[in-house]
Amino acid sequence: MQASFQAPDPALIQSLRFNDAGLIPAVAHDWLDGAVLMVAWMNREALERTLATGEVHYWSRSRRELWHKGATSGHTQTLRGFRYDCDADVLLLTIEQRGDVACHTGARSCFFDDGVEPTAGGPAAPPPPADACTELMRVIEDRRDHPEPGSYTNKLLEGGDNRILKKIGEESAEFVMACKDANPAEIAGEAADIVFHLQVALAHHGVSWRQVQQVLAERRGAPRRS
Repeated sequence: MQASFQAPDPALIQSLRFNDAGLIPAVAHDWLDGAVLMVAWMNREALERTLATGEVHYWSRSRRELWHKGATSGHTQTLRGFRYDCDADVLLLTIEQRGDVACHTGARSCFFDDGVEPTAGGPAAPPPPADACTELMRVIEDRRDHPEPGSYTNKLLEGGDNRILKKIGEESAEFVMACKDANPAEIAGEAADIVFHLQVALAHHGVSWRQVQQVLAERRGAPRRS
């Protein structure tokens, strides 16, 4: 898969600040929810290869060789965006992670520990922090899978479509009225209520928030409607 962005002019590599070993750190984050997946190093060759192919390459300091991410595991990274920081000494790679596994332990992200003792990671490791809507959906799905007494979310889920869709209708009407009143704070509040109840409906039907993000991303740049 080719990169879906306008690749920067290769000449920009000359303006980047590599360290004394000829390396520059690269932070890779997810193109849909913004979660930080990993940090690795690049040299000029790795960056040039990444920009030329649209698939991310790093430099392995331990093996001292170019490293095509996922070449062995199949968990490749497609470059979706590229930026560098204000000092030009750190890269930010927006990537589409194949298989949704970036860490060598099998975890989605290398950033799964928050306690004193490090853990082994793996597929069951906690997900990395993400955008607010993704985090909200995680809470809703957790309530669905592990109901809590007195939870408003569980009351909605227990009521099924009849209760959930009724609330979506009510919140939509309130959003319309807030827009008619031209009150920014109320508009934002009612919009948040719609998103919450919408996500409850998604969880009830087993549709992930990521599926919605994927659809939105695919529509970006699509032919305009007449």
